[in-house]
Amino acid sequence: MRVKAIKKSIFFSLFIFTGALYAQDPIGSEKVTVVKPYTPSVRDANKISEKPTRNDSVNLQKKPVQYSIFSVPVASTFTPVKGRATTVERVRPPKVYDNYATLGFGNYSNVLAEFYSNLEIDRSSNFGIFLTHNSSQGGIEEVRLDDKFYDTELNLNYNTRNRDLSWMAEVGGEHQLFNWYGLPETVVASEAELAQLDPAQNYYSVYVGSEIELYDSFFNSAEAKFRHSGDAYSTAENHFNAEGLFEVEIADELISTKIGADIVNGVFDRAYEVDNGYDYTFMNFNATPSLLILRDDLSINLGVNFVYGYDAENSDGSFYLYPAVSASYRLAGDYFTAYAGVDGDLQQNTYYNFFQQNPYVSPTLAIRPTDNAYKGYVGGKGKLSNAVSYNARASYQSEFDKPLFRRNTEAAALQGEPYTYGNSFEVVYDDVKTLSFYAELNVDVNRDFRLGINGEFFDYNTGVQAEAWNLPNMKASLNADYQITEKWYTGANLFFVGERKDENRSESLVFNDPIVTLDSYFDANAHLGYRFNDKLSAFVKGANLLDNNYQRWMDYDVQGIQVLAGATYKFDWD
Repeated sequence: MRVKAIKKSIFFSLFIFTGALYAQDPIGSEKVTVVKPYTPSVRDANKISEKPTRNDSVNLQKKPVQYSIFSVPVASTFTPVKGRATTVERVRPPKVYDNYATLGFGNYSNVLAEFYSNLEIDRSSNFGIFLTHNSSQGGIEEVRLDDKFYDTELNLNYNTRNRDLSWMAEVGGEHQLFNWYGLPETVVASEAELAQLDPAQNYYSVYVGSEIELYDSFFNSAEAKFRHSGDAYSTAENHFNAEGLFEVEIADELISTKIGADIVNGVFDRAYEVDNGYDYTFMNFNATPSLLILRDDLSINLGVNFVYGYDAENSDGSFYLYPAVSASYRLAGDYFTAYAGVDGDLQQNTYYNFFQQNPYVSPTLAIRPTDNAYKGYVGGKGKLSNAVSYNARASYQSEFDKPLFRRNTEAAALQGEPYTYGNSFEVVYDDVKTLSFYAELNVDVNRDFRLGINGEFFDYNTGVQAEAWNLPNMKASLNADYQITEKWYTGANLFFVGERKDENRSESLVFNDPIVTLDSYFDANAHLGYRFNDKLSAFVKGANLLDNNYQRWMDYDVQGIQVLAGATYKFDWD
């Protein structure tokens, strides 16, 4: 069998080899003609059954399942009724009255009085009256001169509104009385001499102004105000300032132009060193075109401030060019917005603004404008939550002819005047560069509780003066309001002012330390009130509650603990 298999294998191999040799023979010139090409069709394929047949020896059949319900009646006492919407108890809105009067009295014979009345002329016009008075009869310990003061202001205003515009006009007057009671310890005077010295200074001011706003016009708004100020020493000043805003929207971009004029004219009866007076007149005119670009979270305001300043008394005019650029970008929605900018202006200084900042200035000041060359700032603001917001900023500015309050020296030419005993202040000008850091945090939990904290640090670099006189190195404050119950409410105001520096100068005395550092001070104020009803409420206010004997200005001590109680009554005329 094995031999036969071998023979068969040899024979099969020879057959295949012979076929292969024959296949190598060339076909030659023989022509092959294809009669019909093969075209496959669907019917040539075998269809696969979707349900293959089962060849199972065991084929089980399912038994039909029968269902039945055993129903048992259940007794029910439920009776459906027609549904009704739940009623919401409406909170009665607080009544708003058009008039109120406040009167309060406290120690140091302090008096606080306010009166406001809003009279409706027609559906679109109102006339308002506002009167405020704040006074004290003094009584500060160890003060050798009268230290009483009072401040009274009356304002009358008229407002009208319609579809196209709103317009307001006002007229008012103010009377303030202060005393130069801050005598230095080096001043030696008898009681008789002090009794003959009247340190009172009276300031007077009247003003008229108007504002207008147009809703559908390229001329957006305008305002103007004129104020005449004077004092008991024949000082007189006229100050007029006006400003208008034009806005045009082109290609979804807002182009605005602000134009303005600021003119001050005044006369002092005398200067401090010499017994003669002088006049001053300064006119500033400005135009500030700007382009506002809004792109999603980015906002850019590109502008430039053109100012022309003219000194009429010396016939001297100059052109100034200031940047007016700002930008902000929302990096994290409402949580963080970065902002930066740089601007500048020619600031008009006035006698009125000076005695509002420091009422103990002498009526012999030098008045001239301040060139705020630039102020650059960068910061960030946003919300930590729906109730907490913040703002932080760093800035650097350069000012030429910045006014600084410095204590006056002795004046031989004005001997005997009540402000020539080292108890008044002058204004000196210097080039000052200021670096500052500011931060604030506001907490608005609900309508019942609000809290605000802020602080700012300063670093000054002066040109000629030894120090930036009477400018603090830091300031901080805290304000809080809390609605305890529907009837009771309270609030607090705390503020801190850092060290300031002034100068000891005298023609007849030599001081060991010519530069005096005024201590920083902390002042705590609070109030508590109770509402009897919508019309009547009572309050108690406290000031300097820590009884700090500090000096805001050199040798000017402040009152100690001050407590004032009063009531407020709201009403309507009809």
